[in-house]
Amino acid sequence: MRAAQVTRLDGPEAVEVVDVPDPEAGDGPGHRVVVDIAAAGVCFPDVLLTRGQYQLKPDLPFVPGSEVAGVVRSAPAGSGIEAGERVAAFPVFGGFAEAVAVDPAMVFPLPDDTTWDRAAALPMNYLTCDFALRERARLVEGETVLVHGAAGGVGTAAVQLAAARGARVLAVVSSDAKAEVARAAGADEVVPAEGFREAVAELTGGRGVDVVVDPVGGDRFTDSLRSLAPGGRLLVIGFSAGSIPEVKVNRLLLNNLSVVGVGWGAWWTHPHGPGTGYLREQWDGLLPLLASGAVDPVIGEVRSLDEVVEALLAVEQRRATGKILLTP
Repeated sequence: MRAAQVTRLDGPEAVEVVDVPDPEAGDGPGHRVVVDIAAAGVCFPDVLLTRGQYQLKPDLPFVPGSEVAGVVRSAPAGSGIEAGERVAAFPVFGGFAEAVAVDPAMVFPLPDDTTWDRAAALPMNYLTCDFALRERARLVEGETVLVHGAAGGVGTAAVQLAAARGARVLAVVSSDAKAEVARAAGADEVVPAEGFREAVAELTGGRGVDVVVDPVGGDRFTDSLRSLAPGGRLLVIGFSAGSIPEVKVNRLLLNNLSVVGVGWGAWWTHPHGPGTGYLREQWDGLLPLLASGAVDPVIGEVRSLDEVVEALLAVEQRRATGKILLTP
């Protein structure tokens, strides 16, 4: 089968589409579900993997791609999954291909009316943001949430999930075009990245916001802390700006603020964590929101597998709006 493969850690432009062996289900307790892929999501960790900068460092060569949607080719007996089912899945690696083998616990049922594009956009971003807002921020109805990078894949997911939980959502964007994407995703207010602190103060009557969702990092971090209301929580999700900020803890003490790490994968893979069953619990909680339309992934570009380099560069260079997808 065809797959996009990383053979050297020189960034997105070094990724090559090659022929690789078909995935195998395996034997015994570790046997897996084989999914024929209809669409795969592209996310920032995929970019980091091409440079060897992600916390997971697979041996070369490897096929990136952590989230897919497609049709089950085969499934182990007793897994509750049948050949021919439409599913979304979180294979961790291997999704930029025509097929992938996945742990049954990371394969999720898909409503019949959910398109492949929407399905492939769900696993990484929406389950991460659900974990961030529900588990880490303990977001409650009526609070105000500020979302950085609000037109991107993580940002649009955070906007929708915060709104679904009854929050007022303020979106931070870097252009007029991205402002329209954030509004369409459900943001109540949109503010420019330049001068967002002053805009937030005006919109909240000087109080500040209860939660900041930050997948960007970089030089916005200090003003994000200054934008928090007393008792506020800043969620650290990623560093797409390229630099990792530092915090002076006296700022936290004076206003009773929290800087909260959001390591979704580290949560359920930890030896003392909830395990892979946690993913299915999250997915089952997501399905009613999908059915109601509260969750409706914003799709940016849909590219062919042969355009994988262009897709990864769009994410790396922060040109992407919504979710970028690949089709085999």
